[in-house]
Amino acid sequence: MPSLDPGARRAILDACDSLRDESLDWLFRLVRCPSTLGNEAGALNEMERLYRHLGLDPFRIPTDPEAMAGHPGLSPPLIPYTGRDNVAAIHRPRAASGRSLLLQGHVDVVPEGAADMWETPPYALAIRNGRVYGRGAGDMKAGIVSYAMAFAAMRRAGLQPAAEVQMAAVIEEECTGNGALAAMLALPKPDAVIIPEPGPGVDALYTAEVGVVWAWVTVSGRPAHVRDMQAGVNAIEAAQIIAAAFKDYESERNRAEHIAPEFHGVNHPVNVNLGTIEGGEWNSSVATRCRIGLRVGVMLGYTAAETKRDIERLVAQASQHERLRGAQVKLEFKGFMADPCAFPKDSAISALARRAHAEATGGTLRDYPATGLTDGRHYVLYQGTPCAVFGPDAQDIHGIDENVGVESVHGITRSIALAMAEWCGVETC
Repeated sequence: MPSLDPGARRAILDACDSLRDESLDWLFRLVRCPSTLGNEAGALNEMERLYRHLGLDPFRIPTDPEAMAGHPGLSPPLIPYTGRDNVAAIHRPRAASGRSLLLQGHVDVVPEGAADMWETPPYALAIRNGRVYGRGAGDMKAGIVSYAMAFAAMRRAGLQPAAEVQMAAVIEEECTGNGALAAMLALPKPDAVIIPEPGPGVDALYTAEVGVVWAWVTVSGRPAHVRDMQAGVNAIEAAQIIAAAFKDYESERNRAEHIAPEFHGVNHPVNVNLGTIEGGEWNSSVATRCRIGLRVGVMLGYTAAETKRDIERLVAQASQHERLRGAQVKLEFKGFMADPCAFPKDSAISALARRAHAEATGGTLRDYPATGLTDGRHYVLYQGTPCAVFGPDAQDIHGIDENVGVESVHGITRSIALAMAEWCGVETC
């Protein structure tokens, strides 16, 4: 593609700067939607309004596990999908002459945790020291706003992409990725994808990501009065024994010979997390049942299927512990069954992302081999589409007082606008 005309470049950047206040307004509107699992409708409706504001005609894409059955990217669902359809929109040029692009982001957020520990309420929004605070502000509603405002800036500059630009706002990036999979299968295959996921406290370009498997273990013990507790089997204690069995596995998977080159220099990239525990009925009763939720990381070069077999083996072995004698153990896999993925730094879209960011901000996108995961894996692994995952600097995502830098958000908006203009080419509106 020919390089972007300097006059067009300046006009686009000026337009981005003129949209700073509007960007924050849309970010506030999105973050005020508490779009945890099953509660995404409000944020999805806001995205529909945002796409209409951009002059596009939004439409819904359902997430249908039955229709996607057998696809290697499908993860076992956690809850039904009724009323939670993904939202998409497509810009079509007058005469396509450039390369097509998909801009995608997820609207779902993780629970806020102990809301009383936040300095300001997690969905009330606050700006302190140049940073926006709120659950989902960084992960990843700021990125969604950035790609939308980048498109708006082109229009304000009197230009539009000279190729098809798809936009998608999806659900369940935080637990299955099935929303992105549904969108990928429903939309035409683009020439490249940009997903503005947040950087770890800096503007960053993802170079690789681990896979993740979610497992649930339910232990049913034998209840008894606490005065005869030795006659019972405490399900909570039994579940803790099973969880502890994963610590040696975690250490083994982090041994140097198991770490892919993309993660060299990353401390402890494969993490096993005991994320939830539910159990017991009464302080003076031996607990009858306990359910634990585990998140198990998967290193590049290994697979989710292999990790699933490892989990099955570990749970089976731990179930033979003498303190589980008489207990019943049930293992389920719901949520992530996600393979790891590399994002080649030399792909055309990643190289363009670096160059556009440097021109737009004067800064540098830092390489980021992520010990978490994104929706980008679907496009690379199952569609063969190059994907640039880069976004603003966010801090304390999934934690207390999640926040994102205002200047970084605007910098990513400018970066995406330049990258889109050069990738797709431009034509007058």
